[in-house]
Order: sequence, then C-alpha cells, then structure tokens
Amino acid sequence: MTPNPPPSPSSGEEGWSGPLAGLARLVDGLRRDVDPLTPLPQRVEELAEVLARLSETVASIANRRNSGPAPSWLLAPEDPENTTTLLDQLAGWLQAIYLRYPDGAAALSDCWLWHPDVVEELVWLMHAWSAAYQGPAASVVLAGDWHDRQRPGVLRRIRQTVGSCSRDRHRDRPGRPPLHSGRPDLSGADQLAEIAAWWATARDLTPPEPAHTAAEGAWT
Repeated sequence: MTPNPPPSPSSGEEGWSGPLAGLARLVDGLRRDVDPLTPLPQRVEELAEVLARLSETVASIANRRNSGPAPSWLLAPEDPENTTTLLDQLAGWLQAIYLRYPDGAAALSDCWLWHPDVVEELVWLMHAWSAAYQGPAASVVLAGDWHDRQRPGVLRRIRQTVGSCSRDRHRDRPGRPPLHSGRPDLSGADQLAEIAAWWATARDLTPPEPAHTAAEGAWT
C-alpha cells in the first residue's frame, strides 16, 4: 500500500488543500477580527459606571442649586405666627447644635434676641448646617465648609457686635437713654431723587451739594 505523500508547500492550512484550506483561512481571519472585541463587554460596564457617577454628580449640583434660599429674619413677613415659628426652630437648633461648641456658647450674649443682625446670622447659619448635613445635597465637603468657614465667620461677627452687651443694657434706667437695636435712618434718603437725576443727566458735572441736617447745626 502506497503511503500518503507529505503535504506540499502549496497546500492549505495544516496540510489542507482546496476548499478546506480556504475555509481554514476564513475562520482564521474571523478569529483575528473578533479577538479585539473580547474585552468590549468589560469596557461597556466601565463606561456605564462612569456615566452613573457623572449622573450622580450632576444631580447633586442641581439639588444644591435648587435647595432654596434661607429665610430672612430682617425681611420676615410682618406676621407673628411666621416669626414665632422661625424663632422656635432657631432656638431648638441652638440648643441641639450651636451651643455644643464652647466658643459659640461663650460668645452668644443673653441679649442675642434683641439684636436683629445676630438673629439673622444665626438663622442662615442654621440653614447652612441643615444643607450640609440633612439636605438633598448633603456632603462631607459642605460639612467641612460649615466648620472651617461659616461657623467661625458668624462667631467672629457676633463677638464684634454683642461681645460686651447684656440684657441689662436693654432695660430703661432713670437718666440713661434706652439702647435701641432698631433700624437707623439712611443718611441722604431725602436727596435720592436729586442724586438720581444728576447721575442720569449730568454725571460729568458737579453733583448737588448735600442738604443741611439738624445735627450739623445752623449755617453761619
């Protein structure tokens, strides 16, 4: 019996010839085309994770922008129910959070309620704390900003405003004028229209002279 001859150099893949060699080449070409696509599912999963993180970041920024403004004590509606609610909320927060800090407790005079600017500072500080710890965009970054910048800033201004004040200073005494914490008059308010007209029509010329006030005494 005559043995099979060895494959010739012109034969196909692995000694195949004819149609089998063509099919082998086709399969090998397909394999080379498919191999680069093997890690594609993993890459898709990685991109999906990145997209999810980006979506969370965008949502966090949107929530932070839409968290709403803090109420204002200085511009609170002239409604006792509204102001009572605002002070009740503030008093509860001061007891639970603000007075836990020894420097905050030491700087808050017993007459803080009689200082509208102090109440205003504490109201917004309370809402900044709520946004940092409890709001929809609460985060470690916001909490750190509250501790590092916001609370120390409010504390410093309260010390400057009422550092030496007390409830006794707000009581009337014979021979002593009462200590008022109301809104002072705006200097120059009686000349608003005059200055507005000058700036609108003649701002390159000499401005109107300030009106004489009673505190300045009579002109001589």
